[in-house]
Amino acid sequence: MRIFKRLLRWALILAFCGLLLALAAVGVAYWLIAPRLPSVAVLKDYHMQVPLRVLSADGKLIATFGETRRIPVAIANVPDKLKHAVLSAEDAEFYSHPGVDWHGIARAGWHVIISGGDKGPGGSTITQQVARNFFLSPEKLYSRKLTEIFIALRMENELTKDQILELYLNKMFLGHRSYGVAAAAEYYYGKTLDQLTIAQCATIASTFQLPSVVNPINSPKRMLTRRNWVLGQMLEHHYISKAEYEQAIDEPNDAYAHEQPIEVDAPYLAEMVRLQALDRLGNDALTEGYVVRTTVQSGRQLAAVEALRNGLVAYDRRHGWRGPEAHRDLPADASGEELDRQLAGETDISGMQPAIVTAASATEATLYLASRQTVTLDMAAVAWAHAYRDESHIGPAPKSVDAVLKRGDIVRVARNEKGDWELAQLPKVQGALVSVDPEDGSIQALVGGFNFLRSKFNRAVMAARQPGSSFKPYLYSAAFDRGFTPASIVNDAPLALPDPSRPNGLWTPENDDGKFDGPMRLREALVQSKNLVSVRLLDAIGVRYAREYITRFGFPLDALPNNLSMALGTASVSPMGMARGYAVFANGGYLVTPYFVKEIDDRSGKPVYLASPTRACRTCQERLLDTRPPGPPPADMSAHPANAVAQTPAGSSTAAGVGEAVLPADVHGEGAHPPLLAPQVIDVRNDYLITSLMKDVILRGTGFAAKALGRDDLAGKTGSTNDHRDAWFVGFNGDLSTSVWVGFDDFSSLGRSRGVGEFGAQAALPIWMDYMGSVLKGLPSNALPMPPGIATVQIDRQTGLPTTPDNPNAMNEIFKVEDVDRLRAQAAQQQQNQDEQHPYDIF
Repeated sequence: MRIFKRLLRWALILAFCGLLLALAAVGVAYWLIAPRLPSVAVLKDYHMQVPLRVLSADGKLIATFGETRRIPVAIANVPDKLKHAVLSAEDAEFYSHPGVDWHGIARAGWHVIISGGDKGPGGSTITQQVARNFFLSPEKLYSRKLTEIFIALRMENELTKDQILELYLNKMFLGHRSYGVAAAAEYYYGKTLDQLTIAQCATIASTFQLPSVVNPINSPKRMLTRRNWVLGQMLEHHYISKAEYEQAIDEPNDAYAHEQPIEVDAPYLAEMVRLQALDRLGNDALTEGYVVRTTVQSGRQLAAVEALRNGLVAYDRRHGWRGPEAHRDLPADASGEELDRQLAGETDISGMQPAIVTAASATEATLYLASRQTVTLDMAAVAWAHAYRDESHIGPAPKSVDAVLKRGDIVRVARNEKGDWELAQLPKVQGALVSVDPEDGSIQALVGGFNFLRSKFNRAVMAARQPGSSFKPYLYSAAFDRGFTPASIVNDAPLALPDPSRPNGLWTPENDDGKFDGPMRLREALVQSKNLVSVRLLDAIGVRYAREYITRFGFPLDALPNNLSMALGTASVSPMGMARGYAVFANGGYLVTPYFVKEIDDRSGKPVYLASPTRACRTCQERLLDTRPPGPPPADMSAHPANAVAQTPAGSSTAAGVGEAVLPADVHGEGAHPPLLAPQVIDVRNDYLITSLMKDVILRGTGFAAKALGRDDLAGKTGSTNDHRDAWFVGFNGDLSTSVWVGFDDFSSLGRSRGVGEFGAQAALPIWMDYMGSVLKGLPSNALPMPPGIATVQIDRQTGLPTTPDNPNAMNEIFKVEDVDRLRAQAAQQQQNQDEQHPYDIF
């Protein structure tokens, strides 16, 4: 008995000494680690990474940018059933322990001892998991575990339980780039948290442990096992009733990927927004939950996308069927799995679905779609598929379906306007459309190509193409500023000018139709798009003067050729640049700068940027008090249009990606402020005269097809270049200035269709009409009113000079009032010269 007491005493002494040593070791460890422990106070105002969201002007989603899916949610907005599911799965004693589960740690320690050092389950509480995910690495080290415990204890001392749980529910990765319970609910179920069932709450709670492995999409069987265990834990802890448990157990796994729906198809614009956001906000732009509200109207953007795609498809079909995208040798008894394998990697592009031909006869073909649907195409569905020979020639119409489609062909199909399936083909031709508001330059719609996934090159702002005859209105404006009028006579006749670069040493420009009409009025020359008149006009006013004048429309001087070829539109311009230039004609003579970011809000909805663009503001008080005469814009607006007002360094890489567009001045937080006035670059009377000529282009010239829109406020000009490499139509009314370009990226010819060249009127104008007809439908006429200082005078059609009403060749024409007296004096002098010649007519 005495020996037992002695042994017990020594055992107690040893235990006490061991406890002292353990406490000393913990104390020493804390003394060593404490100086390196992070402050947990930062967690009180911690910002979770939230992606950048881009919205249209009417609040519809255009794009999100960021590596993570996350929707931060306050703990008060998390339903109890989801909280209970997470607590049951991860830490049932969360609200009662001090941040550390000593029993769990003891179990983990015992596991290490008996397993010979295996670092298995760590017995981490939710608090410890928060500490690890915010401050530490996931590596399994004893020092890391000890640091985790110390941080957890600090957190419990400085934060409430609800604050810790809120951090946990928002921070944790739950599979498929989803971070936090709200993002997981949206991705797996397409629901908000309050819409989840008990079973769905348990499923989300089940993903916390191994999110990449155990989630309802990657491993549904393992997930169901884990979910049912979580439901059992909820029942055991009295969070749900027996009836709720049984109902949840019976609920099937209905999770599938719910990508955030893109409501507005504007990927080219979205990339422009991303670039400007990075320049403005730095790297935080993609992680701090900013929301960028753009100027783009969703309805107009949709109309632009449809118009451009329809126009490019129409061009492509005019030039024939190029054959299947690929061909596969199919076994006679090919199964659905085999067909799926053959179509693997093929994706839907702009509504054109990939398909493989499984059978073809003279009257019909059967196709298996990547969507696992089977469709039949008859003769009408392939009737357009004349064989392609080159860009100007196609073969005869197909006489049978199997002349076009063979078994094993991989092709595209799409639904037509009637909803029927028909053969489709991805166009090789490209195009772009830009539409701006002439009042302030805000971009209303922008499409940079047929499909962003096929080509991310943004032709709307990055393409440098020749505008052809659509450039002539700028030249005519310069001429009118030099004293020419719509009635001035210029000779449309052959011309040969020295050019050492030519084989024969001569440059001999021609009209598109190869014909010459002799002396003609400038109005008729623009309506008929006479090249030789433009060359003579440019020669008369001087190339140097014309180049300097045309920079008033926003073009940099180095983009304008320093020779007479500029008269034929050989400058290098973008569709956005042309829309901006024509906006000067649309708004009364003011150079506005395109922009597309209207507002940037932080994650709380507070604006951090509010655009204040320059405006035409033709009738506002500030404009009426502005007495400055029209003239060249500030040097930075023409020399460096892409960076003119931008809040970025002049050498920013963003410039190439956004073209002439800028971030206007920021006025957030300034309250009411006067409008910023755009510079007036041309006289409003000059503008009115040019617009009058471009209205005639639509009424009776190369843009005559647009008359079908039934509006009296439209003006515009077609444009084509040598060998039909580019096709343009640029036009406007008081609401919109819109440019459309069509061409090949490799500058090859657009060719001819059924003997007719692919001019601007054939390739680009239908797209412009489709878009403008849609977006202007129901809007009242909006045209520049006749300004003071314009006079209507009767002139002789042949001479272009004022005449009397009894002249059978008399017609009305408009002039600047100061030109009328000069022209009448010329007419009187001409009449006197003719009278002096009459007495000698007998000889």
